[in-house]
Amino acid sequence: MAKVSPLMMAPPLIFAAFVGLAFVGMYRDDPEGLPSQLMGQAAPGVPERALSGFPKATDAMLATGEVTLVNFWASWCPPCRAEHPKLMEMSAQGMNIVGINFKDTERAATTYLVNDDNPFAGVGFDPQGRTAIDWGVTAPPETFILDGDGTVLFRFAGPLVGSDYEQRFVPALEEAQAQLAR
Repeated sequence: MAKVSPLMMAPPLIFAAFVGLAFVGMYRDDPEGLPSQLMGQAAPGVPERALSGFPKATDAMLATGEVTLVNFWASWCPPCRAEHPKLMEMSAQGMNIVGINFKDTERAATTYLVNDDNPFAGVGFDPQGRTAIDWGVTAPPETFILDGDGTVLFRFAGPLVGSDYEQRFVPALEEAQAQLAR
């Protein structure tokens, strides 16, 4: 009988490990979601700085007694630009939205809001991304749904467009609004 080298067994074992990981990943509760450590906790604060010429975001804006959205965005971010019309629409319908611009330049962010309009009740400026770290933001855009007391109810990573937005974000927002109405 021929002797089999242990190195010959490595590729099939590595492949089997990858298949096992993929199988486990497929059966997670929400394979698309990024869990937030903030769920059910008071929202972290907003940056001290604001974009000049725009209303300053304040911590008080996070606990207004109504559902609030906190949107992390950047002018250089194509998905942020894609979701901007939806933010404008929601703002026009009376949604309280706090915007936090991060890892951007003040000039580029200001130009963006001047040219494309401002959907935010208040705008924070986080050029180093320190506030984004406190919130657990990985990349823009990310939007958080807060209840009337400023408690984080939901985190949505990605632009507020498409089927993922319709299937996950909209129901979470409607649920938050329904809970507040009770």
